Amino acid sequence: MLVEVRVQSLALDRSTNTPVVILQELDGERVLPIWIGPGEASAIAMQLADMEFSRPLTHDLLCSVLTGLGGALQKVIITKVESSTYYAELIVRRNGEVFSLDARPSDSIAVALRVEARIFAQDDLLEEATIEIADDESVAEVSFGTQEPEAEQQAMGPEELKEHLRRLNPEDFGRFTP
Repeated sequence: MLVEVRVQSLALDRSTNTPVVILQELDGERVLPIWIGPGEASAIAMQLADMEFSRPLTHDLLCSVLTGLGGALQKVIITKVESSTYYAELIVRRNGEVFSLDARPSDSIAVALRVEARIFAQDDLLEEATIEIADDESVAEVSFGTQEPEAEQQAMGPEELKEHLRRLNPEDFGRFTP
């Protein structure tokens, strides 16, 4: 069963300095935290902050290409998680035909926010994810049953996250080894 969700907030996993997008079901309290890359977090944060740029950024370009080819994003579905990797589908309508495109949830969310498309998650993903907010509400512990280790979260607004991402150095992400 699909459950409609919205971007509730962006957070930062303090143990890994990894951004996390927190999706919350529209008609309930359950949340789905998804660890994402800094570029996608920045794209989501900029859209949430209604920032505009003189030239199109990557997700803006994707929206323009989709529209230019006669398509329209109908919805995004976060479909599954396997080995700590989340999967999503872009559901696109073009010339009366509906088709699905495999995509990362972070990119899907960034595109959905730009075209105001609805975002859905499989109900079982929301059932598996749990989040607890500490008394001061500045730290959350996120876990996925036995799938993920607990991670401390510090909630950030779009502007705070954008500033944090701007200050990161390439060395903060470790060394790339193919």
